[in-house]
Amino acid sequence: MKNENTIKPSSGYLILFVLFALIAIMITGLIIMGNPLWLILFPIIILTMRGFFIVNPNSSKVLVLFGAYMGTVKENGFFWANPFYTRRRISLRARNFDSERVKVNDKIGNPIMINVILVWQVQDTYKAAFDVDNYEEFVRVQTDAAVRKLAGSYPYDNFEDEEAELTLRSGMDAVNEALENEITERLAMAGIKVMEARIGYLAYAPEIANAMLKRQQAVAIVAARKKIVEGAVGMVEDALAQLSRDNIIDFDDDKKAAMVSNLMVVLCGDKEAVPVVNAGTLNA
Repeated sequence: MKNENTIKPSSGYLILFVLFALIAIMITGLIIMGNPLWLILFPIIILTMRGFFIVNPNSSKVLVLFGAYMGTVKENGFFWANPFYTRRRISLRARNFDSERVKVNDKIGNPIMINVILVWQVQDTYKAAFDVDNYEEFVRVQTDAAVRKLAGSYPYDNFEDEEAELTLRSGMDAVNEALENEITERLAMAGIKVMEARIGYLAYAPEIANAMLKRQQAVAIVAARKKIVEGAVGMVEDALAQLSRDNIIDFDDDKKAAMVSNLMVVLCGDKEAVPVVNAGTLNA
């Protein structure tokens, strides 16, 4: 397999001066000498003119002579080369690719919508020009394939234990790194350098989005309730311990149970407690 061969052709300005000289000689010979044989310079002038080309900044020209790769011009400027060369322009600029949102299944089978933002540029013009049919289409197709493979390698989320397993939503840095490595490996054969790859959009598919949202809300409510109960139990323990330690009041088991019940209702209730004034004894 061949690799890129960078070359620098002749300066176009020097050949342009020679071209003007040939034109002047031909015109002089025809007008002053009146000899039509000077027209033999006309096809030479035409061929010479075909050899001029311009390479813009961050661009390149791949030169091919009758099917043989001759080299790539990456230096910008005005040049002249063999007029029989076929010249193909390949941009070396960094390009953005924002893929379409595709519906795929995650590791546990949930349908999700995902897309990727890719920043890439051509690094090896020979591979981009000759190892693949259309390197821009190759980038699009292989990026789409990499996204589908990545989505099937991780679950979207893990409601039971978010730290137990890497997920698409919680492990974004590691997932983006895996995505970049996968795309880099796929595009290497086309001479493409991946500068950045990251997930741009991630969500459940519309048909299950509402159900998953309710599930997320339920998990959040349960987690919040658990924290509230844990805090309330600690506060009740502290209250009973302080009352007993300061000998403020003696509790039997029934009174402790009643006080614990009242405190748990006050601390864990969704609404503010309504005080009730007891005008009698504690047993009333």
